[in-house]
Amino acid sequence: MHETRWLNAAWVLLLAATAITYVLGEMGLVSQAGGWFLAGLGVLTVVKGVVVIQVFLEMRHAPALWRWLLLGWLALVIALVALAYLLGRT
Repeated sequence: MHETRWLNAAWVLLLAATAITYVLGEMGLVSQAGGWFLAGLGVLTVVKGVVVIQVFLEMRHAPALWRWLLLGWLALVIALVALAYLLGRT
């Protein structure tokens, strides 16, 4: 796919994902939701992070080490947020 198409598709995906989370937050569904719903939002967050890393930071063309370092950092941050959430519930 041409580079402009990648950027446009990523931008539209990020806009849609952000709009979904905004609407759900404004409707108050996030605070009333169960664990599976929040896990779905976490997956959406991971997808957004991967799109930013791969497309906007242009890691698709970078050496594998840099790509995996950034994706590992994203996984670590998401895991720490999930751990903080789980510890806060007890």
